[in-house]
Amino acid sequence: MNKQSNDTRTPLLLYAARLVFPPLAALVVLVLTEWIARGTLDADTFAQYIEPHWEAYALAWALLFLVWLTVDWLTRFAPLATLVTAILGCVPAAVDFYTLQLRGEPFLPWDLMQVSEAAGVASAAGIHIQTSMTVSIVVVLVLTVGSFFLYRKRAKLGWPQRVAGFAASAAAGCALVFCVFLQSAVTESLGILPDAWMQDRYYRYYGVITSFLTNLTNLEIDKPEEYSEEAVNEILDDVEAGEKYSTSPLYPESYGATTPADEAVQKPTILYVMDESYWDVSELEQYGYQFDTDVSANLHRLQQTSAYGRAYSPSFGGGTCDVEFEALTGYSVSFLPNGSKPYQQHVTKPMFALPNYLKTQGYQTAAVHCFWAKYWSRDTAYPNLGLDTFLSLEKMHGVNKVRKHYWTSGLVTDDSMADQIIQQYESMKASSDAPVFLHAVTMQNHTNYNKDNYPDDERVKVLEHPAGLKASTVGALEDFATGIRDADAMLGKLTEYFSQVDEPVILVFWGDHYNPIDSNYDVFTRSGYASDSSADPKLHQTTLLMWSNYTDKPVDLGTIAAYDISPVMMNIYGLKQPLYFQYLNRQLQVACRSNTRGTILNRDGSTTNTMTALQQKWNQNHWMLQYDLMFGKGYALDRMDMAGLGESSTDK
Repeated sequence: MNKQSNDTRTPLLLYAARLVFPPLAALVVLVLTEWIARGTLDADTFAQYIEPHWEAYALAWALLFLVWLTVDWLTRFAPLATLVTAILGCVPAAVDFYTLQLRGEPFLPWDLMQVSEAAGVASAAGIHIQTSMTVSIVVVLVLTVGSFFLYRKRAKLGWPQRVAGFAASAAAGCALVFCVFLQSAVTESLGILPDAWMQDRYYRYYGVITSFLTNLTNLEIDKPEEYSEEAVNEILDDVEAGEKYSTSPLYPESYGATTPADEAVQKPTILYVMDESYWDVSELEQYGYQFDTDVSANLHRLQQTSAYGRAYSPSFGGGTCDVEFEALTGYSVSFLPNGSKPYQQHVTKPMFALPNYLKTQGYQTAAVHCFWAKYWSRDTAYPNLGLDTFLSLEKMHGVNKVRKHYWTSGLVTDDSMADQIIQQYESMKASSDAPVFLHAVTMQNHTNYNKDNYPDDERVKVLEHPAGLKASTVGALEDFATGIRDADAMLGKLTEYFSQVDEPVILVFWGDHYNPIDSNYDVFTRSGYASDSSADPKLHQTTLLMWSNYTDKPVDLGTIAAYDISPVMMNIYGLKQPLYFQYLNRQLQVACRSNTRGTILNRDGSTTNTMTALQQKWNQNHWMLQYDLMFGKGYALDRMDMAGLGESSTDK
């Protein structure tokens, strides 16, 4: 009697276990996915991020569950279903973790176009497998093996049943993706709200799977409702009319405002140097820090005879190409899909940009960057922006490298970059009498920071700091400050050289973005310098300097948007500006100093997240012109004598 009872009960338990296993396995994979992506998964993570946004994680769980069912119905091999589900969850999570470490941004759909390049960067950075990944591998193996034994004597089904089960599961999965994940109205109704500011925060709130899939909706560019040739021309007519009547100059004390137009230098050499993670860290000395050396001696000296201020960066902790794109074009990434990378997705044909415009003025153009040419797709984007020559890391010889603690092969020093810039300039001048535009991007001070990146006798020391900082954070700050000292030395080396050449030269030098220093924001929060939010406007205003060897007028630029760097440069030096840049300078003068990623920096320096009616009108016109030049018919090109550049453009 007992034996018969046990025989009856065992199949029921087994049947129940088989029913419970798929949703439970999907839940385990979801937990592993978030643990891998975040690096840690504790009670605070659940309380702050997961529990308040449980709908996003429920959707991710449902998708993993449906993937398991779909593969199982197709193959009737539970271990394969378990393994495929785990791979689809855990592998993107691991990629997400490493991309966050390397560039401060999560794994985005458009990153799939740069898989091989990203692998090379990961190798160069010396990244290592994490505890969460090791444990996840073990757990996945246990689940896979367990599913083999759990389902090995399962009754066989005929093909009609299998096809029906597969079709139903696949249809449900497709419906979930196309009718929920890819429908903004649906996801927003579930509380999954677009984050116009930072993708890393979006992923923290809603998880890797949901965030990745909902980002697919950002691949399309919507045409402005009123876009037409008449609308573009109306905006540009207003710009031309505004130039005809007398108004106060944008910067009354500048060379361009105080020098008669017929006497102003018109075709100087123009050098752009965007220095990795650069901002004047000596500012911290007003907040309880003290360094053992003046890390910004050249900057402070040059500010007495140059235009100086801050560039409002659209990025924090990564996204260098976004800042570079804005500075070279005058286009705002705020108008583009959240998290997209313009070099990869949008700069796919020749388009208006400062280098292309300068080429119509007789300039020769080049770029110098001490990293791989394919990273951020610069090798294809640069020619479309008008940069005809590209000296990348592959072509550099005899450069010095430092910071090999994380970057196993080291990063090219700013001192070597100064040499490369000078050599490229000399080569261009030797081959042609045409004026030069040269754009450079450095790498030495790239995150991550650790005191072991420099020997003790070479590293800047922190002598005083606010209480409560970890030793690792102090060491990371010393690493960062050493890079700033070396960037300042580079600035001094370049200005010393170009002050002695026999032609007029403009040098624009700025930083792309701030970074967390060590694992969090303690450097900023312990001192009161800034908050622990990546959206804090204080953490988006990097140091900006515009120096020239033919004028020593100091000009306080204040803070300007990164997309205003080129228009302002041309304005303060009295250079002939394209109409689009004239529009941006007028917007800067009458509407706002920056409108970036949802934060408006008003003319008085205050910030808000709500535009006035005036600001909204200028912003709409900005997008109209940008759309026309990037995606539309290129009507504005005709007005700037660049019509040939837009022949291949099509109205999307």
